[in-house]
Amino acid sequence: MSIDALTVTRLPDAVYDALRESIVDGRDAPGSPVTEQAIADRFGVARPTAKAALERLVAEGLLRRTAHKTARVPELERADIIDLYANRATLEVAALAGLAAAVAAGTTPVPDAALTAQRTLTDALDSRTAPTAPLARADIAFHRALVEAQPSPRLARLHALLMGEIELCTGQVQSHRLLALADVVDQHQGILDAVAAGDAERAASLTRAHIEGARDRLLAHYDATHPATTHSTEGPTDG
Repeated sequence: MSIDALTVTRLPDAVYDALRESIVDGRDAPGSPVTEQAIADRFGVARPTAKAALERLVAEGLLRRTAHKTARVPELERADIIDLYANRATLEVAALAGLAAAVAAGTTPVPDAALTAQRTLTDALDSRTAPTAPLARADIAFHRALVEAQPSPRLARLHALLMGEIELCTGQVQSHRLLALADVVDQHQGILDAVAAGDAERAASLTRAHIEGARDRLLAHYDATHPATTHSTEGPTDG
């Protein structure tokens, strides 16, 4: 990819965004090594710029690196998926209940960023060939916006710590089309409607169902593509 193809004005941000999208949509496959020199060569940038992008992706969990080892795209195991979705559900259920309560109290509006992300997904319904990376990005943006709008900054910070690895999961769900886009849009809309109505219980319930449904589809895909894996659990655990 040439620098002309990078549309973000700050070069380190441009490299970060392009590499991040490539990881999320699977062009950089799980287990692939990612070095500073490879990034520099790929995007035609200096090593310090490549290093800045790499370090940011490591910090967010989209790359993993142990001491003195090359950074690699994470290979999520079955237990990782279960653990990530369990923690995600715990945080997002609490966040959406808090947001709905704040909306009911008149202290917080439904966030515009969530509505914008939902429109992006809705607009893609008419396309049978919509690229999956922007859909994964909009899906993540929807959830991130709702969590960031709830009253607790600490809860939002905890959620942000998970988002890199969660985005890897969301990218797999979208790239393998494990959930129909129409279902994602309908589930998101139900959550938005519950939040707008100030119904904390329903917002929490729909959020949990949405997250656990995606988890179950991803686990089924994992099991189908890893037939030799011995499972440590009989099936999905509740979040």
